[in-house]
Amino acid sequence: MDAITAAAASGIQARMQSLDLLANNLANSSAAGYKGDSESYGLYLAPEAAESPDGTYPAILAVVQNRWTDFSQGVLIPTGNSTDLALSGKGFFIANTPAGPLYTRNGNFRLSSGGQIETREGYSIQGTDGNPITVDSTKPMEVTPQGTVKQDGADVSQIAVVDFQDPSALTKRKGSYFVNASNAPAPAPAAQVEIRQGKLESANSESAHSAARLVTVLRQFEALQKAITIGADMNRRAVEDVAKVGS
Repeated sequence: MDAITAAAASGIQARMQSLDLLANNLANSSAAGYKGDSESYGLYLAPEAAESPDGTYPAILAVVQNRWTDFSQGVLIPTGNSTDLALSGKGFFIANTPAGPLYTRNGNFRLSSGGQIETREGYSIQGTDGNPITVDSTKPMEVTPQGTVKQDGADVSQIAVVDFQDPSALTKRKGSYFVNASNAPAPAPAAQVEIRQGKLESANSESAHSAARLVTVLRQFEALQKAITIGADMNRRAVEDVAKVGS
């Protein structure tokens, strides 16, 4: 494969990965607590190519060097629903699942038939004592900024909010959930965070921005496709010229 075609093909592969990220950001732009993904690019030169003879021009390929999640906070939107909770500051709620704890900033909660605060998927939200939080579903529930759950003026439980020393160790799961790497440090209670009752945190990936980037990537994709076509045409002409000389 010639250098032009190789570089263009590498660029197309990198843009396809970008399209996947952008499509996922757009699909989740209305999901509460969703954190957008971004990518950074680098150049790849094979060790064999680096040792190529003088006067040759080895292909330097564009690759997606790193994928990362933007954990910046989204806008807090009032809902008026007492079971909707938003975090103002760094931190995550803990959702108990059969496979272990998941971490989320999506506070679109509900009460189960037994009065437990749970996610829309049915995962109970963990209190600071490590247990699910159970309230009387027939009575109003108040959640203080510090996470204390109150009913009739009495403390019922405390919602656990944790944070991570290195959020990049978190891996995305379906929805707005994250799982901590098995070899990563355990989370610690979050500091300088408040819970806002009756609000939800919007996704931090704006659909307009993602759509604009999508158009840019598609244009780059088209330009790289043209480069491959040009490279193929040049190779075809070179073969035809060689055939003419030999005839």
